[in-house]
Amino acid sequence: MNLNRDVSITWLGHAAFRLQTPGGRIVYIDPWLSDNPACPADLKQVDRADIILVTHGHSDHLGDTLSIAQATGAKVVAIPEICVWLNSKGIPEDRTLGMNKGGTQVVDGIRVTMVQAVHSGAIFEPGGAVYGGEPAGFVIELENGFRLYHAGDTAVFSDMKIIGELYQPELAMLPIGDHYVMSPREAAYACRLLGCKLVIPMHYGTLPVLTGTPQALRQETAAIDGLEILEMRPGETLK
Repeated sequence: MNLNRDVSITWLGHAAFRLQTPGGRIVYIDPWLSDNPACPADLKQVDRADIILVTHGHSDHLGDTLSIAQATGAKVVAIPEICVWLNSKGIPEDRTLGMNKGGTQVVDGIRVTMVQAVHSGAIFEPGGAVYGGEPAGFVIELENGFRLYHAGDTAVFSDMKIIGELYQPELAMLPIGDHYVMSPREAAYACRLLGCKLVIPMHYGTLPVLTGTPQALRQETAAIDGLEILEMRPGETLK
């Protein structure tokens, strides 16, 4: 599919995405790359990143944030507890842009709003779990006004209707794997609440327990007029 919005969206497997914005920024969302079995080998190495958005502290989402930020000088947007953890690992405070749910900040011309997600959150270190703040999602408005919603890891929740009405994302990235996140049935309900017409399924198939499929989501959303399920292969890019 051609988005015709001067943006490219590359799915890196699981919940990880790489965006190239109309202003030429490279944005990574939940960059779990090096240990991600779904991420193509040629995309595991990151040479450039301007902004990293982290939805929560679980290792399959925080992923390679620390090493990418160290190597590229990228700014990291996350809940404050994750930012403090990154600071403790040597990332300067002026490159960790902490925020919380309901807040919006503009980062290099990109408007980032943190919204609710219903999940759990911790950073797992060798000595045990470290509190990583609450999980979140992001509504991202690019330089040309194109708005997308990355839900992070979440159950369906009724306030998705508020996200749809207040921010009006044109495209949503929704988890469908079941067990740890929404199944296709819940994700279909989320589509109805959000009201957007473009949906990229994510967070499925990476592990055996993540059994939801895009085909099941299509079946569950067949009655929603105008909805397009954009099934991507890891490494594929939409433009």
